[in-house]
Amino acid sequence: MSRPIGTAVELERRRRQAVDAVNRGERPSVVARLFGVNRNSLYRWRVAAQQGMEALQAKPSGPTPRLSDDQLRELDKLLRQGAKAHGWPNALWTTARVAQLIRRHFGISYHHDHVGRFLRQRLGWTPQKPERRARERDEEGIQRWKQETFPKIARKTFARGAHLIFLDESGYFLTPTVRRTWAPRGETPILDTWDRRDRLSAISSLSVSPLSHRLSLRFTLLEKNVHAEDVVAYLQELQRCLGTNRLTVLWDGSRIHDKAQLVQEYLAQHPGIVTERLPAYAPELNPDELVWSWTKYGKLANLAAHNKEVLWDAVVDELVYLHQHPELLSSFIRKTELPLKL
Repeated sequence: MSRPIGTAVELERRRRQAVDAVNRGERPSVVARLFGVNRNSLYRWRVAAQQGMEALQAKPSGPTPRLSDDQLRELDKLLRQGAKAHGWPNALWTTARVAQLIRRHFGISYHHDHVGRFLRQRLGWTPQKPERRARERDEEGIQRWKQETFPKIARKTFARGAHLIFLDESGYFLTPTVRRTWAPRGETPILDTWDRRDRLSAISSLSVSPLSHRLSLRFTLLEKNVHAEDVVAYLQELQRCLGTNRLTVLWDGSRIHDKAQLVQEYLAQHPGIVTERLPAYAPELNPDELVWSWTKYGKLANLAAHNKEVLWDAVVDELVYLHQHPELLSSFIRKTELPLKL
């Protein structure tokens, strides 16, 4: 007979009531029927109760956790040290490695298939794709720029009535970015794609207006790589759309930005455009990077476009959607953690 439904406390109370009923003179067959138990179980409870009523306590259902709460906290600390700190050659925690770590430190063996459920349910860990970060980064310099330099740039920009512009370039390929998708077990989904590197190039900018701090997104697509003349043309179009020559443009140190002679000449002819360099190897500080992330790795992931025209239309649709939803653009700025009030 399977264990009745109920907590350990409820099951114990039920046993005590059944034994008390028999002790008061009720017929065992009647009590067994009323409580829905087998008469043999009722007799066994009465014998156990003669040893003391605590013998009627029910054990909690399910397997007893084999790692204590203190051991769990220690395991969490060990895992946070990273796999390399425990002798593995890379920073990859697999369930097999975690099982080996548990066995090594606590002398407890888990099957690696169980470790995945264990990590989710008891530690709140999930499988994640690591984010690459360049070793060349100057972490102190990045934090200093974020906390000191950027606020000064923003204050000067708005003080002169200029728009604050975050600008960047990217590309979209016929070969799609591949992301996980649900499918029947053992039936791997297939994406029929072209085995060629046809691409579209894109320039976009996220702008913050000087008075209302209104956000907007503008972009252009090209069927070739972006060159200096394309950057100049984009700046011209940006000035026309915003109706002002006063811009502060934040961009990275790409050679097609203020290093290119054609761009330098244009900036010299338009002193209202001030350019500021983002810290090297810190793309997370540019909210325009999140425009690419949102489109390429989110909305357009697994898009196996038949040709560049189909890809062009899909990219335009998603960028227009972003333009029409400033709340999303605002979330991109918040993600950078730049001190900018919107």
